[in-house]
Amino acid sequence: MRLTPASVAAERDRLRERAAAVVPLLNDTRAALGELFDTDVDPVTDERYRREVDRVFADGDRAVNVAALAGLLRELDVEGDYPGFVVDELLGRRLASTIAGGQPLALLAEATFHFADTRTHGGPDDAAGADDLDAALAAGFQTRLPGWSWREGDSPFAVEPHED
Repeated sequence: MRLTPASVAAERDRLRERAAAVVPLLNDTRAALGELFDTDVDPVTDERYRREVDRVFADGDRAVNVAALAGLLRELDVEGDYPGFVVDELLGRRLASTIAGGQPLALLAEATFHFADTRTHGGPDDAAGADDLDAALAAGFQTRLPGWSWREGDSPFAVEPHED
């Protein structure tokens, strides 16, 4: 794998084009988690997903890492699949957390990746990492995008700085 500004831009375009597969999984994940936590979660449109992909890739440091992880997952295939289970899970978690941003969203995205991963399965001709790529995109973007009531407004745990 060789990463260049052009290859990172091409990866951004590929992820934007995945909206038809990722957004339904993202919204399914949000709805299921909302039900589990007894809360309503706003759905995400294809257009909103694409705009957020653009925002992620506007940060060059994040973009190169997202492009590398997505490319690895897209190409990852392991004979018999199961021996590669750990590596595709590791890459998927890292991609989800990188998309989501810093803590605590990164940790939430990693946990959500496993949940989303149980809700998608690749076809028999797909590479082993293909469904993990979609699960990571769904988990990372659903975590970073607004729509959860607990993320609306300021945290009640914020402490004002001392005025020295």
